[in-house]
Amino acid sequence: MATVFETVRSAADELRAAGVDTPQHDAKLLLAEAFHTDLQHVDKAMLMGDGVERLAEKEDAEPAMERFQTMLARRVKREPLQHITGHAPFRYLDLKVGPGVFIPRPETELVVQEGVDWATRNGMYRAKVVDLCAGSGAIGLAFASEVPGSEVWAVEKSATTAEWTRRNLDETAKRYPAIAGNYHLDIADATQMPTLSQLDGTIDIVLTNPPYVPLADIPEQPEARDYDPDLALYGGSADGTLIPERIIARAAKLLRAGGLMVMEHDITQGERLAAFARTCGFVDVTVHNDYTGRPRYLTAEKQPAQ
Repeated sequence: MATVFETVRSAADELRAAGVDTPQHDAKLLLAEAFHTDLQHVDKAMLMGDGVERLAEKEDAEPAMERFQTMLARRVKREPLQHITGHAPFRYLDLKVGPGVFIPRPETELVVQEGVDWATRNGMYRAKVVDLCAGSGAIGLAFASEVPGSEVWAVEKSATTAEWTRRNLDETAKRYPAIAGNYHLDIADATQMPTLSQLDGTIDIVLTNPPYVPLADIPEQPEARDYDPDLALYGGSADGTLIPERIIARAAKLLRAGGLMVMEHDITQGERLAAFARTCGFVDVTVHNDYTGRPRYLTAEKQPAQ
């Protein structure tokens, strides 16, 4: 058999020719997945010049290589890496993903971080949190696992997507048993005022990554355009702000005076959505950059009681 280095190089060449942005990383990750090992083991084997058979610890290398070739062929066709492996990392969690659910992105981790930091600064160790447009459950489950004692209400419109939310709740609860009683999933439209209306005026933090892609700006990447659910992608108008604005209005009703909203948005929408938030009674509205220095999310506090 070829060496690990040769196998990764050859696979990366195929992925690069197919237009994959991170060909070597994807090749290594798929190899690790196929051999039931981790990236560190693959990197070490590449450095040592080991043959691929050295990656196989408890089985023959041949079926593992067959799995790898099957996975590679799927990735060459631009099927998302996370659909092929069946999971995606998000902060301290490893979430199950697949057809019918939006794949969580690294920039969304910043939404959670803002909420965790704010709760910590304010000594809020039993925070009441709402995750609007929950998807895989990434935001709400991450917050609940990192701020023990917090209570999270998650809203997801799609029943198909909510099946993934439940799977991730079940898996996360194995590591953090308290979450089972502190995380509530509601299948409903997050933009509608009756949704969670019993909580209006009582919530400390609203965290949300709503659909926001402009209808006039369909993604070029096949992984997003062809596999992420349209319901989770598009913001309902040419500029993509229709649904985010409705989410801001809903958050304003849910939050108590002085409560926090953190919302991800498109890089073209920051100033417009910040202005809209101010008309809904939010103050200290700030647009923040993501890891690449692009305006990606906003924070805003509901006007404190006079």
